[in-house]
Amino acid sequence: MAKPILSPSTKREIAEIARVHLHIETLEVRGHDSLDFHSLAVWNVSAALEAAYLAGMVDHYRKRE
Repeated sequence: MAKPILSPSTKREIAEIARVHLHIETLEVRGHDSLDFHSLAVWNVSAALEAAYLAGMVDHYRKRE
């Protein structure tokens, strides 16, 4: 299965969700374990997934209008 192509605005939204809910300052690989691996609380992961799902729904309905 091909990896989906995300728009720049979608990538920015995902990065914002990572910053707000997961406290990850960047999603870029930095080549250092202490910067690239994170311990996360399950409630933070849940909140990030919910935010991503809702952002996808909003994007879907905007495209229909």
